[in-house]
Amino acid sequence: MKRKRRTLLSLAFLLMIASCSDPQNEIHKYTFFAFGTIVELTITGTDQETADKAAKILETDFKRMHHDWHAWHPGPLLSINQHLARGEPAPVDDKMMPLLKRAKELALMSEGTFNPLIGKLLEIWGFHNDEMPEKPPPEKAITDFLKNAPNPADLTFNKQRVAIDNPTACFDLGGFAKGYGIDRAIDRLKKLGIRNAIVNAGGDLKAIGKRHDRRWRIGIRHPRKAGVIASIDVNDGESVFTSGDYERYFIYEGKRYHHILDPRTGYPATDFISVTIINPDAGLSDAAATAILVAGHKDWKKIAKKMGVDTVMVIDKQGNIMMTPAMKPRIHLVVHRIDDENR
Repeated sequence: MKRKRRTLLSLAFLLMIASCSDPQNEIHKYTFFAFGTIVELTITGTDQETADKAAKILETDFKRMHHDWHAWHPGPLLSINQHLARGEPAPVDDKMMPLLKRAKELALMSEGTFNPLIGKLLEIWGFHNDEMPEKPPPEKAITDFLKNAPNPADLTFNKQRVAIDNPTACFDLGGFAKGYGIDRAIDRLKKLGIRNAIVNAGGDLKAIGKRHDRRWRIGIRHPRKAGVIASIDVNDGESVFTSGDYERYFIYEGKRYHHILDPRTGYPATDFISVTIINPDAGLSDAAATAILVAGHKDWKKIAKKMGVDTVMVIDKQGNIMMTPAMKPRIHLVVHRIDDENR
């Protein structure tokens, strides 16, 4: 009897080991650097070899996108900007053209709160460099830029060229390219046969499938201290993007100056410190999070509607957390207000 019980226990143990070693239950994690941040790739539901192959392909894809879409390093986008600065139509290849056309579409939807042509304004502030500036630029430099500020509506596309009759125009796709790239990465994973994965670039992400038998659960960064302010269970094919004043900023004479500039004023947006969007389109989510942060109290709901995003959370400088009806059942708040100490 004892021998039979030991045999049954041994069989149960072996079955447990077999189930744990099932490739369908394995979690494969990878990290690499692109778009100025750490990209984390998590894959489940497949074997190690397939996951390794997918990760290697995605890393190559991201590095190529980072090179091609960088506004300040030698590459296709810098070349386009140099042509525009000389008042010339710029040649655009087949890979870059959809990106630029989509950037214009999103800019028009945002009523100018997202403007992919303010690269020179970012340069005036010094936010185009890896190192943070030490103080704001002279007011005159900003007012001079605003006198001839580029309007995305003036962009024209003719065959394989882009043009605009304004030498101030300079593409900087930082408020949109990461999301667009994540969409492409997810499409690539699907073509490689991956059905369960999450691509996370510095806290902005898109997920497909599930993590084993449950949805992917992710945290939303607290805008003023370590840890998270909320968590979200992400459905298949959804992206979650957050824009905040805490990512790239400097303090001058006790005031915070961050890199999300309001194209209408030339200065950092003032009302909100964080905006989170849930939407299937990662490129749209990325641009909309920027646009809504810029729009502020007066216009954020209008801009969200214009851009077609209905699942939104905003946090203002007073520490108030506000959200759309569609966001309320989706988000699990850790705190319901940011206290004075953490603003």
